[in-house]
Amino acid sequence: MEKRRIIEVRDLVKTYGDFTAVKGISFDVYENEVFGLLGPNGAGKSTTLEIIETLRQKTAGSVMVAGIDLDKDPEAIKQIIGVQLQTSGYYPNLNLVELIELFGGLYNQPVDPMALLREFNLEDKAKAKFKALSGGQKQRFSIATTLINRPRIIFLDEPTTGLDPQARRNLWTLIQQVRANGTTVVITTHYMDEAEFLCDRCAIVDSGRIIAIDSPDALIDQLVAGGFERKKEVKKASLEDVFIHLTGKDLRED
Repeated sequence: MEKRRIIEVRDLVKTYGDFTAVKGISFDVYENEVFGLLGPNGAGKSTTLEIIETLRQKTAGSVMVAGIDLDKDPEAIKQIIGVQLQTSGYYPNLNLVELIELFGGLYNQPVDPMALLREFNLEDKAKAKFKALSGGQKQRFSIATTLINRPRIIFLDEPTTGLDPQARRNLWTLIQQVRANGTTVVITTHYMDEAEFLCDRCAIVDSGRIIAIDSPDALIDQLVAGGFERKKEVKKASLEDVFIHLTGKDLRED
């Protein structure tokens, strides 16, 4: 069965004066996959995502999202995507239920706040303000809000940065559940173990260009086939696995 493209980027360029941040990037994202855009700081990955999200103007190239041309109908694209907000995106005096109701009104979408909070294990925080949540709870809530408009695609920008190992692993499970429910996920992360675990395919971006794109397993196999060997013997578990095993996987929030 042929995979259906839900995002098509062709020869994308973004310049700022004399500086070219994105240098002719082309890639596809397939429906119902987790796609990672990986790269060092300043590589151009965030700029690329912001253009697809309609948040930044491109200089050249084409972007199609679910068959919609970015140049012709950016408003239609906004209606079918969800973008993870940063902390500053939430009104400080509203509790979680009120925030969800506010976003539901902005999207003109009926929403059951308690059902959404229950899905993300936040039901007991319904009356709490966003600033009172732990790091893991804030990230879970920020992902929950991306789903209010029932998007076909969500964009997550480094969703587990700063979280402890338990919160990271639980967020991984949550992202897998979102994908299992039929939503395509595009993610950026600096954690390669995270990309390896979550992503069906990933593109590695450096200096404004894509230098590799494939599944994590295929990229690793290509490296090994080229004669690469780790200096240290690879163990069957990591220190993070030890931590999770000893402390348990249950959510424990401060």
